Amino acid sequence: MLKSLLAAAVLAFTAMPAAAEVIERSADHFVLRYEVGLETTPEDLYHAIGEVGQWWDSAHTYSGDAANLTLPLQIGACFCERLADGTVFEHGRVTAADPETGVLLDAPLGPLKGKTTRADLGIGWSPANAGWTLVMTYVVRGTGVGAWADGVDAVMGGQFSRFSHFVEYGEAPTA
Repeated sequence: MLKSLLAAAVLAFTAMPAAAEVIERSADHFVLRYEVGLETTPEDLYHAIGEVGQWWDSAHTYSGDAANLTLPLQIGACFCERLADGTVFEHGRVTAADPETGVLLDAPLGPLKGKTTRADLGIGWSPANAGWTLVMTYVVRGTGVGAWADGVDAVMGGQFSRFSHFVEYGEAPTA
């Protein structure tokens, strides 16, 4: 049951054409979707999500260093950032984790913190001709959040690109 719910949540927009874009928007919500084909395995994709400190862009952390990020792949786990002084910021919580289909987080990231009623970040995959189709979706709801869609799209599109590169080459891009 969990597998089918997770797969449906993460891949809900698979019928849309491959793109990196805002696919829905109103004053109080937006949906982002990113997709790429990769020659990899579900095991590598799943493991790479948990290595967030190696691929997340340090420019989009409080500490300025993505190595301070952790994301244990278990339900209820914190997607957190620990500063040198011991302060911990919670960026999100894992709500579903399945090595065969993907991970779902409740993650009101950055300026969305405290402004959302829903912020579901899903990273999932499905079989494709020569590998796997990797899909990331971000569904955000809350009063006035639609105005943030383009800015959040720019940041999340960059994160998706870094994650895809990390999966493919074993390291984050240097530029």
